[in-house]
Amino acid sequence: MGDHKRWRDLTGPQRTAIGTAASVQLLLAAAAWWDLAHRPVTQVRGPKWMWALVIGVNFVGPVLYFARGRATTTGQRA
Repeated sequence: MGDHKRWRDLTGPQRTAIGTAASVQLLLAAAAWWDLAHRPVTQVRGPKWMWALVIGVNFVGPVLYFARGRATTTGQRA
């Protein structure tokens, strides 16, 4: 357990990589939450509250929402 690095122990490129990954994650989540809030319930597969929670799960949640959470343009909830 003692092998954890502190922020100050990281190199510049490591800090940049972490900052970039965090920014991408937050932007993906924000875009997914915005889309969910503005999408009619008929165009969402499953309950909106569930997708709002799923979106909060790292990179996986927003990607899953965009891939599986949005219904087809015909309004089907399949």
